[in-house]
Amino acid sequence: MAKVNAVGLEKNEYRGAPTTLCAGCGHNSISNQIIQAAYDLSLIPEDVIKFSGIGCSSKSPTYFLGRSFGFNSLHGRMPSVATGALFGDARLKAVAVSGDGDSTNIGIGQFKHILRRNAPMVYIIENNGVYGLTKGQFSATAEQGLTLKYQGANPYMPVDVIMEALVSQATFVARSFAGDATQVRELIKAALSHDGLAILDIISPCVTFNNADDARHSYGWAKEHQDPLHDFSFVPFEEEIEVEMVEGETRRVTMHDGSSIILKKLDEDYDPTNRKNAMDMIQQSYEEDVLMTGLIYINTEPDSLLDMHGLSQDEPLNRLGQEHLRPKKEAIDAVNAMMF
Repeated sequence: MAKVNAVGLEKNEYRGAPTTLCAGCGHNSISNQIIQAAYDLSLIPEDVIKFSGIGCSSKSPTYFLGRSFGFNSLHGRMPSVATGALFGDARLKAVAVSGDGDSTNIGIGQFKHILRRNAPMVYIIENNGVYGLTKGQFSATAEQGLTLKYQGANPYMPVDVIMEALVSQATFVARSFAGDATQVRELIKAALSHDGLAILDIISPCVTFNNADDARHSYGWAKEHQDPLHDFSFVPFEEEIEVEMVEGETRRVTMHDGSSIILKKLDEDYDPTNRKNAMDMIQQSYEEDVLMTGLIYINTEPDSLLDMHGLSQDEPLNRLGQEHLRPKKEAIDAVNAMMF
């Protein structure tokens, strides 16, 4: 008999349709970790809503949480669709999947605004540096000087997803590599428990158009240059937390629901609650030519978008009846009287 989680569901009930992406695509690995994280956290699929834009990455929601409602929006316009849906029903847990082209090219304006609004959702950018669906053009995250067979050399400096998120004061910022399944899964779990916008920039190599070992979005380069900031683990609030808090070696960050992120120091004496330190660390990673991965910044204090607007999870806007939405006759008469 198949193993079930706390809500009585088997892992298969968190899967979606079979993938149509290229064999070896990093996006498939990320989808698998979303499935595992949702199963581990005992989420009810019908309580999750999925969003995406356009591109290979934006096809991904088809491949996980097949029982969840999803919306595949226009290119670069996913954040506004997600914002509207969350206003409509504040009870839903949102998972958004985008790509580097979808979010940092045509969608950069919407990306910046959803960052500052702190909408409560997991925003995963499957970052491969190219437009894979339209045959491998450079995206805005492609490194300067990258040479691709049909595109020549890229003359432009890249947009860094993490730096953009930090500048916009995002409240949860992380970077990972699709080849590091354990880290990806634990970061997704933590992001799902964050009450605000959780940005996950996941380097997800395009095996067809951008996987040369000297390309910064390739499996070879990422494996060779990855430098984890810490040993990262997520502890759900239901579990008893038994961790020795040794000064300078282990750090615990408590989430909104009582769950915890446990950060065990590796080589870096790093504080993910200090935004300036996070920006300095990213700059340092450029200079040292390394891929820093892990939880880069977290702040559990700011209100989420729904808190700012006082939206209730008990009575969502899309469930209100006519008695709440239709103005009383006296109110209409009062408004009409103001016109004369």
